[in-house]
Amino acid sequence: MSNYQVEPADRPQALTKETLKAMRHEQVRGMSRRRLIRTSLAAGIGLWLLEVSAGTIGFLWPNLAGGFGGKVRIGTFTDVKNANTDIPFGDGFPAYYQDARAFVVLIDPSRQEFLPGTDATGDGTAENVRGLYQRCPHLGCKPNPCIKNFWLECPCHGSRYDRLGTKVKELGPAPRSMDRFSLTVDAGGVLTLDTSRITLGPLPVSLGQPGLEPPKSPTGCI
Repeated sequence: MSNYQVEPADRPQALTKETLKAMRHEQVRGMSRRRLIRTSLAAGIGLWLLEVSAGTIGFLWPNLAGGFGGKVRIGTFTDVKNANTDIPFGDGFPAYYQDARAFVVLIDPSRQEFLPGTDATGDGTAENVRGLYQRCPHLGCKPNPCIKNFWLECPCHGSRYDRLGTKVKELGPAPRSMDRFSLTVDAGGVLTLDTSRITLGPLPVSLGQPGLEPPKSPTGCI
């Protein structure tokens, strides 16, 4: 009878201290769990920074391009009148400018000009011109100027404003008058609206009270 004992080749063998020490100091092949976590975290932060940068550029782009959100050149009284021959701008009817998202309106039609000056509040009385933000203060719809009565009428919920943007207290749910843009008229009579600076409109005015221009017609457009 033989004294030899056959050992299976695939039986697990205990690791010596030297082998364990070598494995601890040996560089891991492939990607470790720690490296995977760090890489994923760095990629997430990089994506977030990219989105923030893109959003910032998108917000500042109008300022860089001279569009809404920055200073928008409108022109002289004559420029506005000649560009809006289909409406009676010289009589005080509001003219719309898409680039500024604003209605430009002559305050005193008896004076056919814009007067040099700057008004950060957007009132524009001294400059004889006002720039009104196109949004209704109620829910943001765009009021439309009505050729019948020269008022601005919101088609969404019926808020109405006189031609200078003053809210008619009894008509519609808007809580205030239309908001106004800061404006400048240079020495040459050129109007520029600063659409980055908005002043909230004043409180509504009741029918028949001072501060509200009466309609030119008893009926409106809506």
